[in-house]
Parts: sequence; structure tokens; C-alpha cells
Amino acid sequence: MKLWGGRFTKATDKSVEEFNASIQYDCRMYAEDICGSIAHATMLAKQGIISQEDKDAIVSGLKTIYEQIEAGDFEFSVELEDIHMNVEKRLTDAIGEAGKRLHTGRSRNDQVALDTHMYIRKEIAAIAKLLIQLQQSLVSAAEKHKDVIMPGYTHLQRAQPVLFSHHMMAYFSMLSRDFIHLQYAWDMADMMPLGAGALAGTTYPLDQPFVAKTLHFGKLYDNSLDAVSDRDYIIAFLEFAAVLMMHLSRLSEEFILWSSSEFKFIELDDSHCTGSSIMPQKKNPDICELVRGKTGRFYGHLMGVLTMMKGIPMAYDKDMQEDKEGVFDAIDNLKFALTIYAAMIDKMTVNKEHMREVLETDFSNATDMADYLAKKGLPFREAHAVVGKAVHYCIEKGKVLQQLSLEELQAMSPLFAEDIHHYLDIEICVDQRNTYNGTAPSSVERQCRDGHQTVHTEQEQMDQWSDIVSTVYDLVK
Repeated sequence: MKLWGGRFTKATDKSVEEFNASIQYDCRMYAEDICGSIAHATMLAKQGIISQEDKDAIVSGLKTIYEQIEAGDFEFSVELEDIHMNVEKRLTDAIGEAGKRLHTGRSRNDQVALDTHMYIRKEIAAIAKLLIQLQQSLVSAAEKHKDVIMPGYTHLQRAQPVLFSHHMMAYFSMLSRDFIHLQYAWDMADMMPLGAGALAGTTYPLDQPFVAKTLHFGKLYDNSLDAVSDRDYIIAFLEFAAVLMMHLSRLSEEFILWSSSEFKFIELDDSHCTGSSIMPQKKNPDICELVRGKTGRFYGHLMGVLTMMKGIPMAYDKDMQEDKEGVFDAIDNLKFALTIYAAMIDKMTVNKEHMREVLETDFSNATDMADYLAKKGLPFREAHAVVGKAVHYCIEKGKVLQQLSLEELQAMSPLFAEDIHHYLDIEICVDQRNTYNGTAPSSVERQCRDGHQTVHTEQEQMDQWSDIVSTVYDLVK
């Protein structure tokens, strides 16, 4: 008989049973369910709601179940629907009447909310570590290739020369914002819902602050209805994951382009590429393409939860069971992407000479020529027109701006002097862009220094989260 079956006179249809069950995926929250139950049982005994003997039997039984699951000796049952009822049934079978008292003062509604809050916190700590490792790889790549100049693009057309390190640090900045987003997701998840019951609280004299302290939650929900029906913390996490994957997808697109025969700016290590079953010469950036492709799944998971929640009345509704599969999938794929991208960046080869060759044969220094004339007093719009005509002239003559003689240049504007070729030099074009966030070496060096400090600060936050998580899961040891 099901744990809730007292009111029913017929068995559940098998197809309904299978469709209704969530154990196929929520079994991964067994550690959270058991830790939460240990904290709950300890509080019940502290409050005199159950006896100390029952509490000791419950805690010992739960630890045994944890060990069985860890060892792969626990068979989950679809008939028992979810992780909560699977654990409770095994506990009751093992210790008898004491096991039936564990659920006093709580509902599966606040129990599943507690498990999910704890699980999201645990995964945030793990993902934070991987995110930081990727940021470290970007800073390392920037410092390793600090003297490499590459074409910068707008509209995917060559625009102005930039340092390769500047480009890497742009992605570091994106990931730094992602870490801020992750902090927000932690804050949203760091709220303790247990004690809200099904929706209205409970008649038992629970000590919710005690449970919150035992499980290291920073806050309690103010409202029991909100506690069991809130999924904002899941939405916050999926928002973080979707934006982070969007950033990785952009980096994927650039790696795919840069590693092509047409660009040849970088070469990805063989260990991060695959070949073709028919074309022996192929070296495909499949991992980059997979990350780019999987990004759509992340958007789908976010939209799925947002759509699920938009029409749900208070408090818990079965719709909310759909909040987990997308989160679990996002977590698994995000961990994969972050791990492999850090290694990919560490092992890639940067083709410095080829990028410089490209810059010597295009017009990426055209803006610098216009700036030169503007600094001589010519209004920038007129300077722009002069250089535009110079570029057109070069295209007709098969030249680039550096190859124009002083006589040719002065025929276009008398403001050109002998120093113009100095300012058209690619290194000078880069060095001159020394604004705070520009591409000049001094600016990028500052970005790298700040990047190290950012990583240090993030590591301190990650260590705090990891300490909280490890302390909580000590309950089962």
C-alpha cells in the first residue's frame, strides 16, 4: 500500500504510476533528502515531538540507507514515486514504528523544496570552481600570448588591430559577470522552506531556525505558501546557466572560425577535435559545435520553467515536478562545457605570424590614419572622407595604406607628414589605444592584474560555499 493510500479504494493504474513518478531522475537528490531528514528528526527530538530513542533509530537508519545508495545496493521503486517515499519506506522497513514518525510536522511539498534548495546550493559551489578554472585559463592565455596582435572585427569584417590577450580578457569579463549572476542564484537558493508543511505551516512546535542552522541556510521563508511554491531560485540558476552558455557559444563560434583554413588564427589540440568518417584530411571542432548547439537546450530549460510557473495558483501543484529534469540536464552539460573549455584554451596553438601577416595586408589601420589627420586639425568627418578615398585608391592600385608614398598621401591631404608611416605601424596602432579599457599593452596588463584579483575574490566566495556544503553533508557521516 502506498504511504498516501488510506483514502483510496483502488490501486493506481500502472501507466499513471509510471507517468506520475519522478524517482527516475530525483533519485540523484538522495544525499539532500537524507541530510534534511536527519536535521528534521534531530529537531523533532529536541522539541519533544518524538523520543530520543526514535530519533537515534531514525538517524542511524538514514545513515545506513545513505551507505547503501552510495554502494549501489539500493533498488529504487517507481511504485514509491519519488526519492522521499523510497527512503522513508526503506527506513520504516528497517526500524519499524520509529520510521513512521519521521514525517511528523512536514509534507512532501516542503521536503522536496528543501532537497532542491540544498541540491542547487551544492551544484553552485561545484560550478563556481569550474567557472573560476576557466577564467584562470583565459588569464593564462592572455599572459602567454601578450605580444600577439590580431585583427579585430565588427560585422565579421576586419576593423582595427587588437591584442589577442585583449580578446581573451573580453571573455574573462563576461565570465566575471556570470559569477555575479551565480552569487545571486546562491542567495535565492539559500532559503530554508522546511516547516511550511503542505502550504499553511503545522500545528507542531517546530524549531525552524534550528533546522536552518543545522543545514547552514542563511534565511527562512517568511511565508509558508511562498516557501512551497517558490521556484525563483531554480529560474535564477537557469538564467545564470543560459547566459553563461550564451557566452561560451560566442567563444565557440570564434574558435570554429579561427581554427578554419580560411582564418588559421589558432589550432585546437587534437585531443579536443574529431575527424571525418569519409574525408581523411578533416579536423573538426566538434566540441565547440556541441557547446554552441547545446546552448539552445539551456534556453529551453529556462523557458520551460518560466512557462510552467506562469499559470500556477498557490500553493504546490504537480506541474512543479517538471522543475528538475531541465535543471539536472543544465548542471551536467554546464560542468562538461566548463571543464573541457579550460583544457581546450590551455592546449590551443596561437598562430601569431599568420595573424600579423593578415594585418599587414589589410586596412585595419585606416582609423588611425583618420585620427592622425583629426589631430592635425582636420574635422574628423573630413578626415574620414580623405582616408576612405585613400583606401579606394589602394584597392585600385593593389596596395595597402603603409605602402603609399608621402607624395601620394600629400596629394590627398597636405596635412600628411613624414611621421604618418610611424602611426600606421600595427604596434603603434595598438599602443596608442591606451584608454582605461583599451587594447594597449598597458591596459591589457592592468586587465590581467585585475583578473587575478577577481579570481582571488571569487575563490574566497567559492571556498565559503564549499565549506557550507561539506559541513551539511557531514550529517550523513
